[in-house]
Amino acid sequence: MEKPATSRLVLGAVILVATYFLAQGAVRLANLWILIFGAVIVAVVIRSIADPLVARFKLKDGYAVAVSILALLVLISGAAFLFGRQVAEQFDQLATRLPGAWAMLQARLQASPAASQVVDHAKSLGSEAGKMLAIAPRFAMGALSGVATLFLVIVAGVFLAGQPEQAREGVLSLFPMTRRPRLREVMNTCGRALKGWLKAQLVSMLLVGGLISAGLALIGAPAPLALGLFTGLAQFVPIVGPIVAAVPALLISATGGGKMLLLTLALYVGVSQLESNLITPLVQKNLASLPVVLGIFAVVGLGTLFGPLGILFATPLALVLHVAVTMLYRQDVLHDEAAVAPGEGP
Repeated sequence: MEKPATSRLVLGAVILVATYFLAQGAVRLANLWILIFGAVIVAVVIRSIADPLVARFKLKDGYAVAVSILALLVLISGAAFLFGRQVAEQFDQLATRLPGAWAMLQARLQASPAASQVVDHAKSLGSEAGKMLAIAPRFAMGALSGVATLFLVIVAGVFLAGQPEQAREGVLSLFPMTRRPRLREVMNTCGRALKGWLKAQLVSMLLVGGLISAGLALIGAPAPLALGLFTGLAQFVPIVGPIVAAVPALLISATGGGKMLLLTLALYVGVSQLESNLITPLVQKNLASLPVVLGIFAVVGLGTLFGPLGILFATPLALVLHVAVTMLYRQDVLHDEAAVAPGEGP
């Protein structure tokens, strides 16, 4: 009787230790999971172009993916050819003017007794900046590593876009046969939800960037194309992106006087309200969307767990988790007939 009890005890200890090390490995490889999800995002972007080509022109997946990549390269090259020089010059203009704008802001704050403490803290931070120069090469290596990682993510996304079924079935092979049909349905729904969200996000980015560029040009603010491009790209990161994008525009406009600063602030607030109340509801109609509250918690939570990469992919990750919870828990466990996942349907 002692041997079976001892065997169960040993088996339990082994399972506990294995679970601990697996959990530790999962935590240590957290950035890897984010990068894998980044490759999935790249694959979804490519498949958004390739799938209509397969459906309409009956192209094979490989040819459709190649045409999609070529179309993206032509689009990016065309935009760079038409606007690249102007945008580069305006970014140089921003780089030249921003230090002066920051110095002017400091001077104005220094004139206010209540704000002088803020300036003192800013100066103390500035004195520490000199120490950072000693480790500048380390930051340069980090930037090069980031570029290399981005390249690997794009390459992995291209291969994933070329063979999505094989990748999906490979993941499903880890689960019991009886669960595979339902999990396949969930994964397909996640893919449709991501595709719909990315389409809506792209339209929102283009509209917001265009409106900001046009508005800044009418106001007479410096570098409207560069600031509009930065604002449009920042729309991909919800909540944090638009706030960060407004900072350089407000700093630059402050050099043109109080009137320009107020007009720029009104422009960014107005476009933000237009985007949240009109543009987003219109472009996300009949497409996958995520409740705003979940998006906010996703940015805070995933940003805390994974850092900048978590903030960058917070919304699409939360969307995938929302689909999985809705289908696997609310529908399958709770049998909630009113539960409909984003992207669910034919």
